[in-house]
Order: sequence, then C-alpha cells, then structure tokens
Amino acid sequence: MTVKRIVSNIAVGSVAEVQKFYVDLFDLNVAMDLGWVATLASAEIAPAQISIALEGGSGTLVPDLSIEVDDVDAVYRRAKQLGHDIEYELTNEPWGVRRFYLYDPAGKLLNVLAHLK
Repeated sequence: MTVKRIVSNIAVGSVAEVQKFYVDLFDLNVAMDLGWVATLASAEIAPAQISIALEGGSGTLVPDLSIEVDDVDAVYRRAKQLGHDIEYELTNEPWGVRRFYLYDPAGKLLNVLAHLK
C-alpha cells in the first residue's frame, strides 16, 4: 500500500479570509473553491509526511502545520510587510533548519522553514 496524499483540513469561520492569508503569504494556487471548502496547492510535488512531537524544538509549542519553502527569508519579509505578528523570530536551528512561527487567521500555529544548505 502507498499513501498518495495527506491533506491538512483547517476548520475556519471564513474560508475567504484564511484562503487569502495562504495565497498572499505562500503564493499558493486555488485548486478548488466550492465556497464552503477551498483547496490550495503549490506546483511542487511533496512527499506525504506526518510529524509526531512532544514539542516544536528549541522550547517552542508543537506547530499545527510546518510549511517548507525555498526562501524562508523572503516569506518572513512578506509576512512582516503584510502585518502578521511573528510568534517565534527567524532562527537558525541546531538541527539544520532556518524557521519562524506565526499564526494564521484560524489560530493555527505555522512553522515556516527552509533547510540550511
């Protein structure tokens, strides 16, 4: 058996508001929008993955979602320009990632990261 896809479902009060957050910050494409549910996607193919954790590392909370990007500094700058509060500042972690945390409009804690080269 092969897992073909894992989808994260976020319960929201406003699909449009949260959809705008993810499209504006991460340049995701709207793959489907039925009004009551919207699916956002990137052009990249990503492996299915689930992380199970006691903490988020470096004493942080376990994030609801981890989003790996190719340029975390650019996403961080964009988040600041869009007026989003940063929960955990941009940091190089000892396990080889550069990341920051912020909350989406639905209250989900996001770990935005890139692997250090």
